[in-house]
Amino acid sequence: MSLLRRPGIAIVTLLILLTGAVFLTQVVPYRQIVDSQHQVAEARSQLATLESENTRLAADVEALHTDSEIERLAREKLGYVRPGETAFVVLDPPGAPEDSEPVAPPPAPTEKTWVDKVWEFLTGADMSS
Repeated sequence: MSLLRRPGIAIVTLLILLTGAVFLTQVVPYRQIVDSQHQVAEARSQLATLESENTRLAADVEALHTDSEIERLAREKLGYVRPGETAFVVLDPPGAPEDSEPVAPPPAPTEKTWVDKVWEFLTGADMSS
C-alpha cells in the first residue's frame, strides 16, 4: 500500500530493476564477442606461424634439388667424407655436465579478490585463461 501512495519510489525501483535486467542481458553477448575476438586473434597468429613454416619448408625442398645441399646433408647426417679426407668424431668426456639448464618451477598462482574476478568476468579476461 505504501508504494501506491509514493509513485516516485515505485518508478525508481522499477527503473533500477529494468536497468539491472538490461545490463545482465548485455553481458552474455559481450562475453561471446570478446571470446570470438580472442579466437580470431589466435587463429591469425597460428596462420602466420604456419605460413612462415611453410615458406621455410618450401625453401628446404628447393634446396634439396642442389648438389651442395645433398653433400652437406650426407656429411652432416651420415658422416660421409670425400676420398683423402679424415673424419673426426668429438665426444664429451664422461661425467661432463649436460647443456640443458634446470627448469625453474612456475610461480605459485596468486589468489584474486572478488573485485578482480568480477572485472575479469565483465571484460572476458577469464575466458582467455
